[in-house]
Amino acid sequence: STDTTAVFPTALPSPQPTVTFTPAATATVEPTPAATATMTPDPYPPYAIDALAARSYGGGELEIVETLEETDLFTRYLIRYPSDGLTIYGFMNVPHEGVKFPLVVLLHGYIDPAVYQTVDYTRRYADALAEAGFFVIHPNLRGFPPSDNGDDRFRVGLAVDVLNLLAIVRAQSQDPVGTLRRVDADHIYLWGHSMGGGVALRVAVVNPADYLRGVVLYGAMSGDEGWNYERIQVWSGGQNGAFELAAGQEILTAVSPINHLNRLQAPISIHHSDADDVVPYAWAVDLCERLTAMAHPVDCYTYHAQPHTFNGEQDRLFMERVARFFGD
Repeated sequence: STDTTAVFPTALPSPQPTVTFTPAATATVEPTPAATATMTPDPYPPYAIDALAARSYGGGELEIVETLEETDLFTRYLIRYPSDGLTIYGFMNVPHEGVKFPLVVLLHGYIDPAVYQTVDYTRRYADALAEAGFFVIHPNLRGFPPSDNGDDRFRVGLAVDVLNLLAIVRAQSQDPVGTLRRVDADHIYLWGHSMGGGVALRVAVVNPADYLRGVVLYGAMSGDEGWNYERIQVWSGGQNGAFELAAGQEILTAVSPINHLNRLQAPISIHHSDADDVVPYAWAVDLCERLTAMAHPVDCYTYHAQPHTFNGEQDRLFMERVARFFGD
């Protein structure tokens, strides 16, 4: 059997991807009469961590569309809620009647939207958590059907969908007869895989609230958007990432969660395979070392020879660790 208990050693060298940042183009402008001059608005400021932290979230309600499935331990519902003018769908696993339950917001990775399904590969994780006594909400982030499409530059819009969801849950859980009455909104956790892990880290940095009690990052994208979009450009054959990489270093610094880790409050639990051929293991090591150096509460787990989405015994071990982390 393989050893899966080893944490990232502090002495482990962390190879850093070589990233060439493309500086913003230097425009030369012909003089124009003052009366007709127009300023082109800078498109980047709304994506900065500080801008996201300064704005408000919420409004509207989460509603049940239909019942999808009932098991011995929980019921699965199709849900929808508003987010900055978009309608976001997803599913919610509600443990059967009892006391209030801590909430896990489960964030999926990238799947081709043409084949994405509301109940997809993350189902087994959502179900395991519901069976362990957690209320689970799994949004289909913007651009993943049947949710609406919307601005997803730097994937900031996906984080906005989660920040709006958190605000809605916090308000709606106070209704004693409402859909979310059994959510313990003082104990909310984030779980994110791959793309969803990058979203979770941004949410935790933007919203360092006391009620956010822990964040699981599973095969997660980096908090460094330069690293992310160099890789996204390769994955997409050059179709995606041009806007992000044209931002220049100053904007990338303002937008990237990795440069704002001092805002974090919630403990972090990092899970990554040393054989991940999608998201580099080195990115997880880098984050672990940064958080350790800051004395931030962090658990770092290496899984040996596992694919980007774990399977078999190590997948079960991963979920045991997650349930224990969320239960602490």
